[in-house]
Amino acid sequence: MKIKYRITKNQFLIGFIAVTLLLALVRLIFPSVAGKGYAVQKSVHDTIQEDSVNIPSEPADTIRTEPQPALALPQLSHFFNTDGTLSKHRITGVRDYDESFPDSQSLQLAAALKYGVRPVIDRADAEKRKGELVYVGSNPFFDMKRLNNSVPYLVPRAAILLQDIARNFMDSLQMKGVPLNKLLVSSILRTKEDVQRLRQHNHNATENSCHLYGTTFDIAYNKYGSITRPVRDDTLKWILSEVLNDIRRQGRCYIKHEKRQGCFHITVR
Repeated sequence: MKIKYRITKNQFLIGFIAVTLLLALVRLIFPSVAGKGYAVQKSVHDTIQEDSVNIPSEPADTIRTEPQPALALPQLSHFFNTDGTLSKHRITGVRDYDESFPDSQSLQLAAALKYGVRPVIDRADAEKRKGELVYVGSNPFFDMKRLNNSVPYLVPRAAILLQDIARNFMDSLQMKGVPLNKLLVSSILRTKEDVQRLRQHNHNATENSCHLYGTTFDIAYNKYGSITRPVRDDTLKWILSEVLNDIRRQGRCYIKHEKRQGCFHITVR
């Protein structure tokens, strides 16, 4: 016959106090044990400080279209893999936007004349030119902003370039562990009618715009379309600049960093 033994309340309290005193005694005798947790935290913090993301410098005269929130330390997932090892897919950006994307209007215009179509007169003319132009619309990789001064058409090689940029951007977000966001295309093909209307309230707009030839598009760098959750615009701009820098080095396009318009001005090559 088995005898059941029950621990009384007083016995439990006495045992709890005894264990607490024993742990306190161990901490006094071996203080290094208590310091291990702090050492691990300090090691991780030092690693982040010493090997932090390379934030690209931006000229002092840069004009932002929206106020930016205070700089915050990126998430640890941007630096470490799930097993704790240092990630090979850190966010680096480019050293300087103007130096990395300096391609002038004249350089882009030469490429537009070479690979583009003759200028489109108006929207009705654009509809008739579908043998030369392809329709470009929102898809899983990018969204179209409201087009007030352009129409959604590009020459085929420019449409492929835009799709590749957007796809590479999405792939890069996944590799770096950054929440998914879509690119926003802010301007595409401008008709002669669009250019004339634009010049009425923007005297800096050029009459012989690269956008006339279906080879050129603008990608906003200060706004994105959130898929999973929003991310700091600066973080997404760094990643976008990496993607654009790679494609430009491949000789596929010319790119100008437009500070006042808040976009990357891109012409296919």
